[in-house]
Amino acid sequence: MSIEKDLQKDGIHVISSLDALSTTLIAKFVAEKFISFFPFSHFRYHDLFVKVSRLNMYIADIPEGMSEANYFYKNSSIYFKKGLSIDEMKELTIHEFIHHFQEIKDNKGNLYRLGLCDFTNMKTHGMALNEAAVQLISSKVLNKPQDSVKYYGIEFSTITPSYYPILCNLMGQMAYLIGESTLYDSTLYSNDKFKNAFIHSTSQSIFSQIEKNFDRILKVEEKIILLTSHLQQDELNDKEIAKASTKIGNYKKIIQQTFIETQNKIFTSYFDKSLHNLYSVQDIEDYRRKLYSYKDLLGTTENYTYFNDYYIYLMTKLDELYEQITGQTALVPYKRSLWQIISSKIAKLLRGGTQTQDIYNS
Repeated sequence: MSIEKDLQKDGIHVISSLDALSTTLIAKFVAEKFISFFPFSHFRYHDLFVKVSRLNMYIADIPEGMSEANYFYKNSSIYFKKGLSIDEMKELTIHEFIHHFQEIKDNKGNLYRLGLCDFTNMKTHGMALNEAAVQLISSKVLNKPQDSVKYYGIEFSTITPSYYPILCNLMGQMAYLIGESTLYDSTLYSNDKFKNAFIHSTSQSIFSQIEKNFDRILKVEEKIILLTSHLQQDELNDKEIAKASTKIGNYKKIIQQTFIETQNKIFTSYFDKSLHNLYSVQDIEDYRRKLYSYKDLLGTTENYTYFNDYYIYLMTKLDELYEQITGQTALVPYKRSLWQIISSKIAKLLRGGTQTQDIYNS
C-alpha cells in the first residue's frame, strides 16, 4: 500500500509541504527544549537540530478527533492539521519527534519497537503505555504547569489536560514509584528497563493487567471520539442521538471503573511488596513519606475512600514493624504510638476533617 493510501485510510489528505523557514524554527525549538530538559544527557544541540530538520513536514486535512499532529514512520514525516500557528506546531512536534527518536526498524524498514511498545510478537504490546509515556515526557520537556481537571467523573491534577490526561495520570503514578529517569530511558531508547523494574517491584501478572487496562482505556476513548463526531451530524434523528448518547455514557463508566481499578492495582501491588523490605526505622520513614506523597497523584471520584482506608491499614502495619525493630512498646496501655497518631491525623486530613498541616505537629 502506498504512503498516500495509508494516509487516506486514516482520513489524512496532504495540502502542502511546510515551508523551509517554519521547519527550521521548529527544529531550533525542539533542540533547545531537549537540551534544556536533559542538561546532563549526551544529547547535542546540533545533532538534534539536524535530526528534526530532516523530517518531512506537511500541512494536511485531518479528521476531527484525531491528533492535530501525526508522525508517520514509513516516510519519517509529520502531518500538521491546517490552521495551526507556528507556536502550536513547535509544541506538537515535541511529541511526534519523540516517536521518531524512539523507533527501531529492521533491515526492511519494518517497525518492530517503539519505546514501550513492542511489535515483535503476534499481538502488539504496550501501545497505550507508550503514548502515555511520550505525552508525559513531552509535557515535562515543555514545562507545562499543573492543572486540576475532571474527566469521566474523575478529578486529578495533570500537566497534560488536553492529550491522554487519564492515561498520563496513571503513567505518572507508575513513574513516581519506579523513577522518572528509568521511564525516560525506556521510552526514548526503546528498552525494557522500566517494564522490568515495575515487574520487579510488583509482579509480571500485575504489569500485564495494567498494560491491558491502558489499552482498554485508549480504545474506549477512541470509541467516544467517534460517537461524539457522529452526534455532530445534522441528519441524525432523535432515536439515533439517544442511542449514541447512551453508548457514550456507558463508555464513560467503563473508563472510570478501569481507571480506579488500575490505579488501585498500581499502588497496592507496589506498597504491599515493598512492605516486606523494611529493616530499619529509616526504611519505615522513607516508605511512609513515599506513601503519603502518593495522595497528590491520585485521581478521585465521588465517595472514593480506597486510598484512605489502605493508608490507615498500612500505618497499622508500620506501627507493628516499628515496635519489632526498636523493641519499644507503649509504656502506658492507652498511650498511642507515633504511627497511630500519624494514622489518625492523616485519616482526618484525607477525609477533609482538618486543614492541611505538618502531620508531626501534635
